[in-house]
Amino acid sequence: MATDSTAPRSFFYGWYIAAIAILLYFFTNGMAIWVPQNLFPRFMEDFNATAGDVSLTTGLTLLISAWLAPFAGAMIDRFGVLRVMRTGLVLMAVSFVLYPFTQSLAQLYVLHAFLALGLIMAGLMPNVVLLSNWFVKRRGAVIGLLVAASSLAGAVLPIAISPLVLNPDFGWRWGFGALSIAFILFAVIPGLLFLKATPADVSEKPDGLSETDSAAAVAADYGSVPFSIALRSRSLWFLAIGSACLWYSFQSVNSQAMIFFEQEAGLTPQRATLLFSLIYWFSFTGKFLFGALSDRIAKRKVLLLSGLVMLIGTLILFDPSGESLTLTRSIPRLTAFAIVFGLGFGGCFTMIQLVTVETFGRLALGKILGIIILIDGMGGFLGTVAAGRIRDATGDYLLPFLIVVAVTIVGLLGVVFIRPVTVPGQPAGP
Repeated sequence: MATDSTAPRSFFYGWYIAAIAILLYFFTNGMAIWVPQNLFPRFMEDFNATAGDVSLTTGLTLLISAWLAPFAGAMIDRFGVLRVMRTGLVLMAVSFVLYPFTQSLAQLYVLHAFLALGLIMAGLMPNVVLLSNWFVKRRGAVIGLLVAASSLAGAVLPIAISPLVLNPDFGWRWGFGALSIAFILFAVIPGLLFLKATPADVSEKPDGLSETDSAAAVAADYGSVPFSIALRSRSLWFLAIGSACLWYSFQSVNSQAMIFFEQEAGLTPQRATLLFSLIYWFSFTGKFLFGALSDRIAKRKVLLLSGLVMLIGTLILFDPSGESLTLTRSIPRLTAFAIVFGLGFGGCFTMIQLVTVETFGRLALGKILGIIILIDGMGGFLGTVAAGRIRDATGDYLLPFLIVVAVTIVGLLGVVFIRPVTVPGQPAGP
């Protein structure tokens, strides 16, 4: 009996793609940035280093990946997303396997430089491009799940390896080595074997729809802006500046949180790890909540809201009750900070990517994301390194966290001026 070749399959292959992409981002971002930041106090002990010295590890990853982002975006547009991602996965696997064997901070710096190249080739940008190929109607929710994987990594991985890390018979090297094995099994192998670039590669349509429904969904998608027009638009630069400031803010806090909890708030390593994890659990929640909200109202408005929540979370850290302004040592207030800051941080992280798609469409998404990641990556680098260096110079985190408040406000002002960019003959976005 003849069948309708345009009917959708019983199970959409895009869900396999989404699951693999989520696993990839869980491990790549988690192990390249969040896990090392959780290990900063251990690095300080092992290498007799300062906060500024250890901050340069993930700082270098953010800086180098930022500068490589435009080139990676161009490579994705030219050579295809899968070739780029698979090369990045192999490079990161080698770097992660070598990580536990480092004997100096200088060697860690070298590995973090290689991780930067792998991260920009197999991390957020290529996964956003890949999932944008597979999903139109469900894009907001699916990319929300993707970026939530990063926060889940920050919440789960430090706790998972803490029995090894905090055991004097093992330590952080054994903990990171265990993660390296998991990365190869659950990220590298699926990424090399099962990823497909587009639904057409398996004779399907975006979202698993029929031919007719898919055409209607694509037609309703936001108009695509040529790169030349995007480059001349004010929205691109307001988005870049706003996201750079937000990245400065959450990287300043996240990168120094463990050092602050242990050395200034007086928490034990175990309790500090739990509080660090709590930030990422609520970041995970924030990514879901704000991502779902963005499917109902304009994404730039949701970005503004999540930035305001993050600002409120940062303000909770300050205690004005004494003769002078200080940072709180109260566990209830630190817990409230972790919850509120985590929610806002998660929303900001998610919405930067979705606002980019909403504002410019998918025509030159790789190149445009490359520019955005270049500039906000620079913000993340400055936040990570400056916070550590200023703390070394002043003796505490009061001034670094006051700067976070000021920079967050500047970032929110940039977000206010973002508007969707259209070209003649295309419908305007919301």
